[in-house]
Amino acid sequence: MGRKLADMSVGDRGRVTGFEKGLEKYRTKLISMGLIKGTTFTINRVAPMGDPVEIEVRGYNLSLRKDEATALFVEGV
Repeated sequence: MGRKLADMSVGDRGRVTGFEKGLEKYRTKLISMGLIKGTTFTINRVAPMGDPVEIEVRGYNLSLRKDEATALFVEGV
């Protein structure tokens, strides 16, 4: 379906295109945090071991664990 958020680098801008099937617990949580299909974001920081990832979305900073980040399909913008 596309790239994963976890594969992006600091400074990259992206758009949510969908969610990984089988990870409904993360999908519900991500949607409640405003990460719905079509939402744009910017990668602000990534911890040294890749967990967590901080993104700016809808005017606020959001930290996502690696498991949550792999649940998102994204595209570059």
